[in-house]
Amino acid sequence: MVGSMAAFAVEDLFLKRAAMALPPGQVIAMMGAGGALVFWLLAALKRQRILTAPALRGAALVRSLSEAGATMLYITALALIPLSVNSALLQASPLVVTMGAALFLGEPVGWRRWTAIATGFAGVLIVLQPWNDSFQAAGILTVLCVVMLAARDLSTRAMPADIGTFQLVTWAYLALVPAGLVLMVLAGDRVTAIDPTRWFDLAMALISGLFGYYAVTAATRLGEAAVIAPFRYTRLVFALILAMLFLGEQPGPAMLIGAALIIGSGLYTFARERIRARAARVTG
Repeated sequence: MVGSMAAFAVEDLFLKRAAMALPPGQVIAMMGAGGALVFWLLAALKRQRILTAPALRGAALVRSLSEAGATMLYITALALIPLSVNSALLQASPLVVTMGAALFLGEPVGWRRWTAIATGFAGVLIVLQPWNDSFQAAGILTVLCVVMLAARDLSTRAMPADIGTFQLVTWAYLALVPAGLVLMVLAGDRVTAIDPTRWFDLAMALISGLFGYYAVTAATRLGEAAVIAPFRYTRLVFALILAMLFLGEQPGPAMLIGAALIIGSGLYTFARERIRARAARVTG
């Protein structure tokens, strides 16, 4: 899990570099095409069919659309605001998933976890700072991205077990191609010639993203969810280091305090879920 988070942080760095020089929609479409090709080949090697009806309806379709929407929002935000801010806001995703599970899946959430969720959202506001001149409205795109990611994760829980992992990821990447094209139309962008240095950024983003997907999938299948989930927060540590070393970013106190609240509330939520799971096993 730590390795996957490091890979995703590297992917974000190169995606930001590419999205600052190219239309974000073009970056999304190219990443989607490249990733879909790689995972389609992997699925073929494992004899997993891609073009099946279950992957195009119900929860699987919601997952693909949510993935596409989240990527559109996130890469657009990456081009506009600091990587460190984007990564800090992204850490609110587990809290939104917990809230969504309570509201839409009927999972029990006690007052302690509701308090943790409220604390995490307070951290989001501190990172955004909508009350002063340093407010970066593009950060709202990342917040909306977090909501879309929560929809993706919740729909994943409801998917049939016979849909293969590589099949699922292939469709997630395929969905990025039309999403990127739609974003280009909405933004009024045209396809831009790619400078050789940008090809390097795109290639590194694709390679690190593919490794990240593989590693997070392996971690999820091999480890107990409640144990490995907290290690997702290491992504912010890697992102902060990369942002300072390669982008010259200097995260301010407000961003660090807000990120600490988001991560602290998320860790507390994970801890409460482990306690509930342990109690349920004992009772059962």
